[in-house]
Amino acid sequence: MKRRTQSQTDRMMWICLCAMLLCGGAARASAQGVEEITRHVEPRMVKIFGAGGLRNLHHYSTGFFVTAEGHIATVWSHVLDADEVTVVLSNGRSHTARVLGAEPQLDLAVLKVQGEDLQFPHFDLKTSATAMPGARVLAYSNMFKVAAGDEPMSILHGVIAAKTRLSARRGAYEVPYNGPVYIVDAITNNPGSGGGLLMTWDGRPLAMIGKELRNTESNTWINYAIPLPELSEVIEQIVTGNYVSKEKAADPADLPNRYSPLDFGLVMVPDVVYRTPAFVDRVLPGSTAEIAEVREGDLVLFVNDRLIHSCKTLAQEIGALEAGDELTIVLRRENQLVTVRFDVPRKP
Repeated sequence: MKRRTQSQTDRMMWICLCAMLLCGGAARASAQGVEEITRHVEPRMVKIFGAGGLRNLHHYSTGFFVTAEGHIATVWSHVLDADEVTVVLSNGRSHTARVLGAEPQLDLAVLKVQGEDLQFPHFDLKTSATAMPGARVLAYSNMFKVAAGDEPMSILHGVIAAKTRLSARRGAYEVPYNGPVYIVDAITNNPGSGGGLLMTWDGRPLAMIGKELRNTESNTWINYAIPLPELSEVIEQIVTGNYVSKEKAADPADLPNRYSPLDFGLVMVPDVVYRTPAFVDRVLPGSTAEIAEVREGDLVLFVNDRLIHSCKTLAQEIGALEAGDELTIVLRRENQLVTVRFDVPRKP
């Protein structure tokens, strides 16, 4: 084996030193790049506060401005199940906003800030990027309500692990969106993160962070975001008032009707208007519902993690149950939430 001469050793040391200096410089440049991107992103993001707030129902999420007039894109979720929501800007100022339109098939909603002559910094969705696996990304969101006023949102560094079609569920139910998503090698999908934004390291908007979901095959939580090119056309149509939802109304004749609320001892209020709230009118003596201590006047909010808008949707969700399923119902009782669980029996 040949021995290195002193000059060769010195040369190697210089090469290592230069490499260390270059890496340090790259790290500093990278940090400066993140700071610059963040200064651009933060004023264009909003914290959203709406429905929820009790038990495990978080009442906050994230959104981002898509027009100077105050249109906000965000994820469609229970947080928006209110007449108005509050959006808080990066400077701490708050505004009320209403849902202008939504496409549940895309897990997308567009809000509009109330008020005239308001101007907001926003993202131009025409500049949206695409990415390949291996690309580094930055995820901006209000996860775990880290920001309620003028505090900055959270930032996560991650890598695009894959681009694939979404196959996921929430509770026992498949989610409606099954289009392409970026799977991210970072824990991006947390309470409050839905509606956040994935950015490229050169400062271009890439994708909207989705909700907390489990993979249908592995039953593991997944971290994903919906590419903005999948959403931009619908966002523009909702903003301009030219959008017709692609969600198809189910034909009642095609819906399963295996069970009804009465099978569990629940007598609901008369279904007399288009969206009659799912209030319990009375509970049958000796029934499953009475044993679980369901009470008259309780309002059914969720059935197996599905939001219940009316007596009609309650009947549809219970009608789709099968023997052996577990039925989990979240009730609102005065100012608290109550969860009850039943085993679905085999019908005689």
